[in-house]
Amino acid sequence: MSSEISIILTLSLLIWVSPFIAKLVRLPTTPVEIILGSVAGGLGLFGHETSHLFELVAEFGFLYLMFVAGMEVNVKKLLRTDPFIMKRGTLYLALLYAFSVLIAYQLGLSFVFMVIFPLISVGLIAALAKEYGKETGWVKVAMTVGVLGELVSIVVLTLASAGIHYGLGLDFFFKISVLALFVAVMVFLYYTLHLLFWWYPEIRSVMMPYFDTKEQDIRLSMATLFIMLAVMLYLGLELAFGAFIAGVFIATFFSHKEDLETKLSSFGFGFLIPIFFIFVGSSLPFEALGKEGLVLFALIIAAIMIFVRLLAAFAFMRRCGYRNALLIGFSHAMPLTLLIAVATLAYHARSIDAFNYEALVLASIVEVVVSMTAIKLLAAREPGDCPIR
Repeated sequence: MSSEISIILTLSLLIWVSPFIAKLVRLPTTPVEIILGSVAGGLGLFGHETSHLFELVAEFGFLYLMFVAGMEVNVKKLLRTDPFIMKRGTLYLALLYAFSVLIAYQLGLSFVFMVIFPLISVGLIAALAKEYGKETGWVKVAMTVGVLGELVSIVVLTLASAGIHYGLGLDFFFKISVLALFVAVMVFLYYTLHLLFWWYPEIRSVMMPYFDTKEQDIRLSMATLFIMLAVMLYLGLELAFGAFIAGVFIATFFSHKEDLETKLSSFGFGFLIPIFFIFVGSSLPFEALGKEGLVLFALIIAAIMIFVRLLAAFAFMRRCGYRNALLIGFSHAMPLTLLIAVATLAYHARSIDAFNYEALVLASIVEVVVSMTAIKLLAAREPGDCPIR
């Protein structure tokens, strides 16, 4: 009982003070939460054994994070993106994956690193949009390509999950077939609903009214999330993929509720999501930094992940110039959430050991610090225009 009380009190304090500390050290709140979780874990404030309830809430916090990330993807808007940006974005992602696989193979690293190196997450790009403005050229390109990259990363995460759990046998290919069928059904459902809402737009307003006194928008969003998680459990697919698809569904078909994303994000980033990052930090106690070669390996991982993005980002030089290309590359070099997700998945499946897991968590923090600093320096001078429709 005393351990549970200690966890509750510690979490409450860390969730409250982390934004103040982040503002003081001029870092995003997320890495600060991980660091505070690590310090609290090292001091024994979470007990010597992980609380099942703490772990359960943290896992749901991660799924909620993927749900909020999915809400950044409006399929209708994505399909109307500037064709030049889509072509260059596709080239950028192809180069990113090619460089990542090549470097991981040359260094003799496992396939887990081939999956991790090219990951992209838009979570911290959203923070950049708040700081530098959503209409800034390089931010819009970074967000647009980041959304495309996160879609690819989520699919890769799902495939990696199946590969880690089932190997490359018949079970793996069966799961791939199930995933392909699920995606096909989602595409069919998208066009069906698109047609239905086009002919009968009042249905949209009934499901999620403009003037809502009963919070029907949040109720429908939560119902969609849990139904999709149930489908993923039944099909044996990655839960994060289902949470992401649920967010995409809400963003695509109910964009008329402009304040919905803000409402859902406020709750998530104010409560559930910080618990996940604090939990991740608690799994990286400070004494782990004393392990021989751990810090060096983490720095090498961070350097590789930043380097491959900067190389691939030169695909945007023709439209945006070299400074904006570097800004885009650095903005994608902070896939903190997905990196930790894949690392945790691989660690629990024993595809990597504790040393590699701790190095990956540490590398995710290093990437954020280095990339944020580089972006501040590059954006201090006017980087020029990066036109996008």
